[in-house]
Amino acid sequence: MEGGGQILRLSAALSCIQGASIKINKIRAGRSTPGLRPQHLSGLELVRDMCNGNLEGATVGSSEITLTPGKIKGGNHVADTRTAGSVGLLMQISLPCALFAQGPSELCLKGGTNAEMAPQIDYTVKVFKPIVERFGVQFDCDLKMRGYYPKGGGEVVLKVNPVKELSPINMTERGNITKIYGRAFVAGVLPFKLAKDMSTAAVRTIRKEIKDLYINIQSLQEKDKACGNGNGIIIIAESSTGCIFAGSSLGKKGVYADKVGIEAAEMLLRNIRHNGCVDEFLQDQLIIFMALANGTSRMRTGPITLHTQTAIHVAEQLTNAKFVIRKAEDEHGNNDTYIIECQGVGATNPSLMNK
Repeated sequence: MEGGGQILRLSAALSCIQGASIKINKIRAGRSTPGLRPQHLSGLELVRDMCNGNLEGATVGSSEITLTPGKIKGGNHVADTRTAGSVGLLMQISLPCALFAQGPSELCLKGGTNAEMAPQIDYTVKVFKPIVERFGVQFDCDLKMRGYYPKGGGEVVLKVNPVKELSPINMTERGNITKIYGRAFVAGVLPFKLAKDMSTAAVRTIRKEIKDLYINIQSLQEKDKACGNGNGIIIIAESSTGCIFAGSSLGKKGVYADKVGIEAAEMLLRNIRHNGCVDEFLQDQLIIFMALANGTSRMRTGPITLHTQTAIHVAEQLTNAKFVIRKAEDEHGNNDTYIIECQGVGATNPSLMNK
């Protein structure tokens, strides 16, 4: 399906949580740089350390690994991609494991906080965190340092309390959009004007479609807590029922700042139009939690992404969870609105069940 690092993250986490060893081959075989990249490797090593496991074949470029997990212990762990490899993706592999640990975990994750092809840390904190907490998850995310491409150097400390089990979620009512806000940032040597330009262009684009809401996008110069040079924008929308959506974009050499702002705004608008309750990026990130929850979860979405189809495939292969996708047949839906329903397996945390 999607064929990337996502399969690795999901299957390693599920292996760890269920205490079942796993062998993964043809890793990222279709990518331009096939096999494990440094960020995948540090994610796998993190999970191995968290569960006292054994990891074979784990070198950069390797196309096959075997993970044999032990018990997930809490405590302090460090993972460092030593590149701009995404901290958000390190979190994707480790957070589910930490929830089923014997005690609280503190994970120090180092790499890129605002990197391409991965959730920006702002997305993780403002969108992913409040929604995933509906499963009964509790964690703190402390951003110590931002890191940008190509150097990385960012650092996030994640404090996670274990759960007995995960509660199912029901996100089927979208409601109205009540709030739009965001941040446009520059870091390092880049001029502050870029932040203003991104913000202005984004507001102008959203105004064409949404006329009656105050849009508050702050322009910021990252001073102390930033390593390297970068610019970018994230815009967030909230609905009356507590759904949260985002559009974001990062600046690149030779791309005008207003183009970056417009891209983020169009991404946000696209994710509001389909009348789902989650955006295209949250969709696949919630699948593992739905699969592990104790009961039936429902999530209203826009078009089903390839990442989501892949996540469902992996979750069904490695757990007894059952997913059903159907069109949302109601007056608010359109051709692109779906409901993903999952009968979760009710994974439990043995070390907390007797307390």
